[in-house]
Amino acid sequence: MSERYLCTLVMMSVLSVGPLLAQSEPSNLSREVQAVERAFAQTMADRDHEAFTSFLATEAVFFSGPNALRGKKAVAEAWRTFFEGAEAPFSWEPETVEVLESGTLALSTGPVRGPDGTVSSTFSSIWRREEDGVWRIVFDKGNPVCPAPPGSP
Repeated sequence: MSERYLCTLVMMSVLSVGPLLAQSEPSNLSREVQAVERAFAQTMADRDHEAFTSFLATEAVFFSGPNALRGKKAVAEAWRTFFEGAEAPFSWEPETVEVLESGTLALSTGPVRGPDGTVSSTFSSIWRREEDGVWRIVFDKGNPVCPAPPGSP
């Protein structure tokens, strides 16, 4: 085989595999963010407020009641009460995770459960991959669960 022919084959292979690699990347990132969200939720189960705080971006905004909590310090302080006591007052887990093609922002949503396992609300969180490569939460909002319409399964 000539060197030129071999180079052409290599280039064609790279060009044909490139789109496949790009397609698999978002699902890998989705799994990565899902794992981060699960680790974030585990801080509540472990009753580890310091670990919880480590997941917060400096400029985090959590919607809590009528006013948004702005900044890592305000969010950490407001959530401290949820970490008091032996048992967690609620738990959450990601159900859906979507990541931008750029790999810099992600949306994570899922159920929030009370201590008895009943779904009490849902959450939506926006995660940002920061300059150090670590995913940190920048926005979080919970929403009540809407009751099912009469006659629905």
